[in-house]
Amino acid sequence: MHPHASSSPEREIRALPELRLERGALAHNVRLMAEWCREHRVELSPHIKTTMVRPIVEQQLEAGAWGVTVATARQADVARSWGVRRILVANEVIHSADLALLRHLLDETPDLELFCLIDSSTGVDLAAAALHDTHNPLRVLVDVGVPGGRTGGRSPAEAYELAAAAVKASPGILLAGVAGYEGVRPNTRDAATLAAVDAHCRMTAEVFESLAPLYETARPVFSMGGSAFPDRVVHAVAELLNRCADLPLVPVLRSGCYVTHDHGTYAQVTPLPGLRPALTVRATVLSTPETGTAVVGAGKRELPYDAGLPVVLGARSAAGAPREVRATAARIYDHHLVLTPAQGLQVGAEVDLGVSHPCSAFDRWPDITVVDEEGATCDVWHPQFR
Repeated sequence: MHPHASSSPEREIRALPELRLERGALAHNVRLMAEWCREHRVELSPHIKTTMVRPIVEQQLEAGAWGVTVATARQADVARSWGVRRILVANEVIHSADLALLRHLLDETPDLELFCLIDSSTGVDLAAAALHDTHNPLRVLVDVGVPGGRTGGRSPAEAYELAAAAVKASPGILLAGVAGYEGVRPNTRDAATLAAVDAHCRMTAEVFESLAPLYETARPVFSMGGSAFPDRVVHAVAELLNRCADLPLVPVLRSGCYVTHDHGTYAQVTPLPGLRPALTVRATVLSTPETGTAVVGAGKRELPYDAGLPVVLGARSAAGAPREVRATAARIYDHHLVLTPAQGLQVGAEVDLGVSHPCSAFDRWPDITVVDEEGATCDVWHPQFR
């Protein structure tokens, strides 16, 4: 058993619905991504806000991850409590309580390398004020965005001004590199989307190169995030490494969803052959109110639906016998999923559902049922988002 897993796996009593994690597929994906990153000369800082499950994060670190990426200061605190000593907060941190927390983490953990993004002069000023006399400075990465996208400066000129402001605000913060996010584009691999992703990667690389005289750390970080286009990132990294041969940069990929993969959006777009979906939800058929319709006892509170409805993978009778079934998810409610057309399902049958977008799955469940390759329960893990 993993040293930080549950000491008493819940084998005897199974409550449905449940989120099931296949440990073999998980371990396979961790190894595959680690090997892929080594082959392409990039470091991996997995975005653990996907799972926030300690045994998963520890597997990623044991496989060679450079550090971890989180979304919030609270998640950074959780990662630090797990023993992680290199953490990248993929956001600008501006709230006074969050900055105070980052200050506490840096002061209490002298060997902690803590990074966050900056995309405004206000953010720089607030961070500098909160950290002005710390002995362990906060490392900041200039956030490069795209028009109509999320955060980040929209032009190289804005990025340079922001970097200069960060340098002026030292010593509480250190300019440590540049970050971009190519995943703001639709998760499709048509020619127009790939061209837009490539353009963003190139601009982020150009910004990184232009800031070379300003960096305050020995090895500045060039970081990109997203699980749909890591191949486009490594292409941009290769070009950047060729141009900046004399600059000891650290290329860092922030992908997160690869670790469990999925049966939906990432299965359709990932460029990494061999990733295996590791997550399913098992639920019970509650009602068959009409011919060809089955209602399953899991809905928006249990199932991610922002990137498409679940798919039916298989079913078995209440007694455990496999059933031939054909069914398609049509509508979702708070705790119900309507399958239609549906054939071969009776009330009490158990249905296994494949889900899309793992980032919207783990935070719905306090308990994750870990199963082996045969589907037998072998442990229970618990996400820790706060």
